[in-house]
Amino acid sequence: MYKVMLADDEGIVIDSLKFIIQKEFGDECRIEYAKTGRSVIELAETFHPDIAIMDIQMPGINGIDAMREIRKSNDNIIFIVMSAYDKFDYAKEAITLGAIEYITKPMEKNKMINAIKNAMAIVDEEKLRRSNDLMVKEKLETVVPILENGLIYNILFHEYFDEDIENYKTMLDIRDDYGYMMVLVSGDAKEGNHMTNAVGSGVRLQQHYREIRDYIKDYFNGIVGSVMGNKIAVLIPLKDGEFDYNERVEAITKARELAHRLKAKTDIVFRIGMGKAGEIYNMEKSYRDALNALVMTTNTVAHADDLPIGCEYSDNYPIDLENKLFEEVEKGRTDAAVSAAKDYFEFIRTKDIMDVRLKVLEFALWAEHISYESGGMTYNISDRRDYLPTLMGLSDMDGLWEWFADRIIFSCRNISNKKEESSNDAIQASKAYIEANYTKNITLEDVSREVNISSYYLSRIFKEGTGENFIDYLTRLRIEKAKELLSTTQYSMKEICSMSGYSDPNYFSKSFKKNVGVTPTEYREGK
Repeated sequence: MYKVMLADDEGIVIDSLKFIIQKEFGDECRIEYAKTGRSVIELAETFHPDIAIMDIQMPGINGIDAMREIRKSNDNIIFIVMSAYDKFDYAKEAITLGAIEYITKPMEKNKMINAIKNAMAIVDEEKLRRSNDLMVKEKLETVVPILENGLIYNILFHEYFDEDIENYKTMLDIRDDYGYMMVLVSGDAKEGNHMTNAVGSGVRLQQHYREIRDYIKDYFNGIVGSVMGNKIAVLIPLKDGEFDYNERVEAITKARELAHRLKAKTDIVFRIGMGKAGEIYNMEKSYRDALNALVMTTNTVAHADDLPIGCEYSDNYPIDLENKLFEEVEKGRTDAAVSAAKDYFEFIRTKDIMDVRLKVLEFALWAEHISYESGGMTYNISDRRDYLPTLMGLSDMDGLWEWFADRIIFSCRNISNKKEESSNDAIQASKAYIEANYTKNITLEDVSREVNISSYYLSRIFKEGTGENFIDYLTRLRIEKAKELLSTTQYSMKEICSMSGYSDPNYFSKSFKKNVGVTPTEYREGK
């Protein structure tokens, strides 16, 4: 139903318009009217019309001024303007205020009907747009929390490829490369530096999660994770890796207000820890800093930058290079790791040779530790017995660099070779399973279960290893088998369809033509 408001000081005009509208549109329209500028404005505030047919000349406030006032509280109203005066200034002002038609009196019936139809079409279009917007918003309210939790999980547990984080950032419209972690810890009460009844409060935290998530969003423009025990982790993006004093004070103030508001609304007591700023890829460290800040103080809100948390470095120590080196080692990227190692070595090259020997030994041992942890090496306590004598025998920096680079390369290659070996084994096992079962209705999940790897990871390594995704590989295999049967046997099309892994002959024929260029029958006849 369309709500139509009539505004004219002449009763006969009102009656004529009502008659025209009711006869043409019947029950589609609900009509209200007013005869003065002031009463039109008041009616618009209570009636909320979709369409307003306005006379310019009315007692008191004129039609143009009334339209201007109505527009303040109703952005979507459609105006149709009537006037006994064919004045350009009036028409121009009416159009500025959103009028779709300027009709001079005496009005033409058909012109008015067409104007109302046009207004109805605009109202319908706007209602559809609002409906679609609400639908999109509703879907986003379901999807966005899942995406946000996925990003938090990947960052905290370091279970990601670099492109995964970039994909999350794109989907969540995160344009910053830095940030810090905040953690909300709940309980029934705060006793010293810990919360009582963590398990029970975790259940209540889950029950109030959506409400709590909304409150967090009110105070911080952050990415909110799901409930983990009695904790909620929040990633707050920053434009750079620096967290100056004023920003820290502002964040602490907002966190205190948030904790107080959440207690009032949910009756759950919260402590909030805030970690140090850094690259989004390294937020698991900021998360640990946030938790440690709560351990080291009894305050409701604690910030890691206010406490002696973590290692302090001299002003020019290249901690970023150190972190970069071991990140690349962990991923088995030999060239990138050697490049980072070279940059780091250039920093220590001018130091005392004994300091360089110790640092090179420390880094080599840690790189190998990462390799052991990843399954890339088998530990033997005697494997390193020559490290110290070798280093003590090296008296020049070039020799130390060569030894250092050799150990970094050794660790990276063990990791990458192990990953490649593991991937190749999984791919070969997958291909064997597909070969043995292509006639059945198999899925990627069936294959992943067979090789004991998650379908997400298998999909990735299968594409990297074969150049095809699972569906394309399976389809190609089935089509090749069908071509072989068509060329070498006299089986019927129905039999070949089944023997090739297809249950529907029509779908088999379409798939065959799409991939081969001809139908199965044409292929057989061509042979």
